[in-house]
Amino acid sequence: MKIILSRKGFDSANGGVPSPILPDGTMLSMPIPSKDALRFRDLCCGGHTYEEILRQLAPKRTFETCHLDPDIKADIRAKTVPNWKPAFGQVGSAQGYLENQQVGPGDLFLFFGRFQKTLGDIANGTLHFDKQAPIIHVIYGYMEIGALVPNDKIAKNDYLWHPHGFETRLYNETNNVLYLPAEQLSFDSNRSGWGIVHYAEKRVLTMSNKTATWKEIPALMPDNISGNKNNSTKGGGIFYQGIWQEMVLKENDLSEEWAKSMLL
Repeated sequence: MKIILSRKGFDSANGGVPSPILPDGTMLSMPIPSKDALRFRDLCCGGHTYEEILRQLAPKRTFETCHLDPDIKADIRAKTVPNWKPAFGQVGSAQGYLENQQVGPGDLFLFFGRFQKTLGDIANGTLHFDKQAPIIHVIYGYMEIGALVPNDKIAKNDYLWHPHGFETRLYNETNNVLYLPAEQLSFDSNRSGWGIVHYAEKRVLTMSNKTATWKEIPALMPDNISGNKNNSTKGGGIFYQGIWQEMVLKENDLSEEWAKSMLL
């Protein structure tokens, strides 16, 4: 089993604020703003739209349309999509990297993003970021791959509701691929092959008092990364510079046991 770390959701360049960790521990990964047709007000959590939640968290910003990917949270849309199924899409050079690493069925995506804890109550309009809480990278979701759907089959298999099934990507992007999950985790048949996890300290990648520098987790050190990754820190921790979406760990017990510990 290959383990793939996949960075998703709001960051300083896309969205401009962290995704919220709600007071009950729910990690609500905010899909990045885009020119896609799906709107933040089309997405819901606990009866409240994402637009409403973001208006409370960032009242000076405007959030309109978004790129919901990975789409691994059931019943997130205000209007139900017929025959919806969880899926994650990738294109271009990022998909080329996954292809070169021979990522496929049986491998496991761990999705992480930039989060901050919140205080207050959505219902009474008082949700706000906890200014005393750090902005951190946290693992919030997962998908064990069950199948790949190449571009020429996406439109034929009723995935037009997914952003990688939109016409702009079907006909204008190269190497467009959808990843679909296994029904159950191969190492825990009692758990779905995809989903969102709650906040827990063990899922925090970031070092204390840092924002982008990670803890020296053995599975994430450069010598356990498949490909060329240099640690850019000078004083402890791990920092992989540059704009990257996925990072594949070497296929070994160290990687697999660490990944399982994030979910079990």
